[in-house]
Amino acid sequence: MTTGRPPKPMPVPTPTSRPYWDALAEHRVRIQYSPSLEEYVFYPRVVSPGTLADDLEWREISGLGRLYTYTVAERPVSPHFADDVPQLLAVVQWDEGPRCTTELVDTTVHELEIGMRVEPVFCDYPEDGVTMLRYRPQR
Repeated sequence: MTTGRPPKPMPVPTPTSRPYWDALAEHRVRIQYSPSLEEYVFYPRVVSPGTLADDLEWREISGLGRLYTYTVAERPVSPHFADDVPQLLAVVQWDEGPRCTTELVDTTVHELEIGMRVEPVFCDYPEDGVTMLRYRPQR
């Protein structure tokens, strides 16, 4: 059924972010690690924050984390998402340190609690050639 709405915007990998998106397509989570900082960093970038060192390496992480915060979007964030409300938009803090923005799936707002354990859900969009990282309460 056609809704008459434009297709949803999808991320476009760049040379800097390509390893992140390629890993998601394999249902793995890879982010950058900075030896000069001795910590993981996210979002993908070309130099280490703080030190500006050119030492970033891609490493696989578990993808597990805790719900840092969330909001319930009762109105669509754009016309592309009119059929998706309410959306549970969230920030997850990975066990390895950094935080990522995401959407919560396979849950209801009544099940959510700040600090609860969450696990990754890999949502494939083959027609767009992208996999999105979503989260749900850890089972």
